[in-house]
Amino acid sequence: MEIIYLLIGISLALVAAISCAFYWTVKSGQYDDLEAPSHRLLADDDSIQGTSKNALRGT
Repeated sequence: MEIIYLLIGISLALVAAISCAFYWTVKSGQYDDLEAPSHRLLADDDSIQGTSKNALRGT
């Protein structure tokens, strides 16, 4: 029966840590714009500076 008190304490500490981490990510603005990274992934960026397309292909 003593183990249940330990497990309850550990689970409450874990919930508190996860809640603090989530609060910190929301306050730091990591969830402000969820669509821009997916659009950036699909964007065709031909203006790579300092290298040519042939250098990237390995030819």
